[in-house]
Amino acid sequence: MALRSILIHWRAVALTLAGIAVLALVVVLATSGDGPSQDKGESAPPAAAAATTDDQGAEPEAAQPGNEAPDPQGSEPDNAEAGGAGPEAAESPATPLAEAPAAKQAQASNGVRLELVGKFRSPLHVAQPPGEDGLLVVAEKQGRMIAVRDGKVLKRPFLDIHKRARHLGTEQGLLSVAFAPDYQRSRHVYVSYTAGEAGNLRIEEYKVRAGEPNRAVPSSRRKVLVIPQPNPIHNGGLLMFGPDDKLYIGAGDGGPSHDPFRRPQNLKLLFGKLLRIDPQERGKRPYTIPKTNPFQGSKRGLGEIYASGLRNPWRFSFDRKTGLLTLGDVGQDFWEEVNVLSRRKARGANFGWSGFEGTEVFNRNQRKRGTVKPALVYRHGDRGCAVTGGYVLRDPNLPKLEGRYVFADFCEGELRSFDPRPGKRGKQEKRLGLKVPAPVSFGEDNEGRIYVVSLTGPVYRLGPA
Repeated sequence: MALRSILIHWRAVALTLAGIAVLALVVVLATSGDGPSQDKGESAPPAAAAATTDDQGAEPEAAQPGNEAPDPQGSEPDNAEAGGAGPEAAESPATPLAEAPAAKQAQASNGVRLELVGKFRSPLHVAQPPGEDGLLVVAEKQGRMIAVRDGKVLKRPFLDIHKRARHLGTEQGLLSVAFAPDYQRSRHVYVSYTAGEAGNLRIEEYKVRAGEPNRAVPSSRRKVLVIPQPNPIHNGGLLMFGPDDKLYIGAGDGGPSHDPFRRPQNLKLLFGKLLRIDPQERGKRPYTIPKTNPFQGSKRGLGEIYASGLRNPWRFSFDRKTGLLTLGDVGQDFWEEVNVLSRRKARGANFGWSGFEGTEVFNRNQRKRGTVKPALVYRHGDRGCAVTGGYVLRDPNLPKLEGRYVFADFCEGELRSFDPRPGKRGKQEKRLGLKVPAPVSFGEDNEGRIYVVSLTGPVYRLGPA
């Protein structure tokens, strides 16, 4: 009897510890500098930049190619993290490990509500191919892309790279997906994920057959760019085609905290930058650098760099009506920030990190003149820990939010909006009256409708109340 009591006691302890472990993962995401949190006519690339398309090479610190050793996870899915890939995911990839907390759906005065699209395993991003209004694609952290066709979540993945994607770190995994502007002709889709023992950031191209629109062809994989990562945090990783049809890439400063290696202000490194390339293959060149990039043909910096001085540009976007660049840069110790710039001003812009965190001086020896002043800043502890950049809303079904920038904070979960003014402070910040647990990303479809991705599983669409 005593033995039975002991076994029951230790079983209860084990269940309690398991619950604490899951809770700890969420806390780490929010507070340790991981995920999106405070710690989350052209020419060929020049030699220093072109080297980053190779997987073998020298020191990551010099932004040279890293050494991508075979993934210690082997060829099987890893079950080490909560919500990780496993046999259940292989059978039903769109079913989360546990039921996600319900999102608050209070009716706000501006007449907006949350409409559930589906529930997934640790989703990080959502996108829609041009010309495919019936298809949404959700990128799951573990390395699967799930297709949602006409409102139905399909069991067969759009693309499955979980055997290559390294997702053990809370800021690692399949980070984003972008469809080529000429998708109806080229059928090209681009993915960003971390891979190998070092967790290097890889950008690859895949192709979708015209007769099989719900699935990319795994064998069509082509390497576009590899950025060696010295640490498993501050990867950035967002891919987005701009109004100019070029591919923009958010590259984090590579960590660790406080920018000890002073990378974001070093124009000879890709870390802490917004990059801009043409990802199409031309001859033996995996991509080309647009002539209009600010440092193309210059000895001052690498040609791929479009803007500098960023810490972890986890999510950014372009206003589909004006081309305005809006960028949420995840802060360090105290401040989160959102930047708003016209495309003309964004070219060659310096966003200030690590000379500044928000509007306050951080590393004094990194201060530069003419840095961009954030449109909005807020302090940790007041309402969150890590900004999740969103979109300027252009959904005709939500006229009261027309032209307002919608965003969130990963820890707080409140959806908020403000009036974005390029180069100036944002005005009239307001709550939408909606709350989503762990909002990790936003998305926009071909009609201008906005989506909110929760790391806990659900993906929502903003709709009229």
